[in-house]
Amino acid sequence: MTELHLWLRHETRTTERRTPVVPSDARLLVEQGVRLTVEESPQRIFPTDEYEAVGCGAADAGSWVSAPSDAVVVGLKELPDQPGELRHRHIYFGHAYKGQPGAAELLGRFVAGGGALLDLEYLADDQGRRLAAFGYWAGYLGAALAVLQHRGRLATPLVPTTKDALEAELRSPGTRLSALVIGALGRSGRGARVALDEAGVDPTCWDLAETRNLDRPALLAHELLVNTVLTTSPVPPFLTDQDVDTPGRRLRTLSDVTVDVGSPMNLLPVYDTATTWDDPVRRLRDEPPLDLIAIDNLPSLLPREASADFSADLVLQLLDFEVGGPGGPWGRCLERFDETCRELGLVKDESGTPGSPGSPGNEGGVGA
Repeated sequence: MTELHLWLRHETRTTERRTPVVPSDARLLVEQGVRLTVEESPQRIFPTDEYEAVGCGAADAGSWVSAPSDAVVVGLKELPDQPGELRHRHIYFGHAYKGQPGAAELLGRFVAGGGALLDLEYLADDQGRRLAAFGYWAGYLGAALAVLQHRGRLATPLVPTTKDALEAELRSPGTRLSALVIGALGRSGRGARVALDEAGVDPTCWDLAETRNLDRPALLAHELLVNTVLTTSPVPPFLTDQDVDTPGRRLRTLSDVTVDVGSPMNLLPVYDTATTWDDPVRRLRDEPPLDLIAIDNLPSLLPREASADFSADLVLQLLDFEVGGPGGPWGRCLERFDETCRELGLVKDESGTPGSPGSPGNEGGVGA
């Protein structure tokens, strides 16, 4: 088997403190014969020398663009705008398969360079269950920030913290409130419920059964809403502008953990841009007030805990990267990439019909 070369890239987003592979798991990869190159990164929660101490190589930030063609580039959030052609296989959250703005342009860069996107959102078992996810911590932080905002105690701009420090804030005496978690039985929903429990809040919990026939008056009767539902097919939204303007609305704080803004699958189409660490809260309505929190990298606020949990799951899949083959988790990631590129008309074979950028002979294929 050809040696697997993973290239852990620096994240260009300045608020991204997480890493998909922590040093202790990097050691496991190296011990199993994986070559791991780690880029310098000023904000990564784990310094580069901790990776070097377990046998990883070091490289300059952003040097993945000149990495060997067989290197698999691993990251979390968006790539920089250049280079225009992407020749490597990239593992990260691409947010490009549900019609998001800029999706066709991003996938076109992979097609032009002969590379491939192996999207972590679609790394799943044969039942469709995610194999590595930040969902628990996204839900936990989405609920925690919502409670602090509702109680007038959210300090801005946001900065990374520790779980102990955040729990101390949540446990401070505060007003009672009625809260609703949608998607309560999933990973994100579980995290949201734990955070609310720390804050002394006993939420109403809705999942699939309750959302099939959504009771919007009941939803609007809660003061705080945490949405943790991510859908891959169009369904009626949970909340619309008309709902928000309903007389007698009690809802005051809305935390959208999913942040599927811009997608046709957006379940909360009452806003059009995400919020940020510098400005985490946006006022959607003044009378009565309604505040929105919609941050797309919430787990980076607890970077050490979130990275450790995610890495523990991802490293198991990376150890099987080359042997996954068609039908395995990585094979299905590639199939999803190929399928979306065909649907968008980004690639055609010699006969003029849609082709596959990850087909045999192309370095975009898993295990190529």
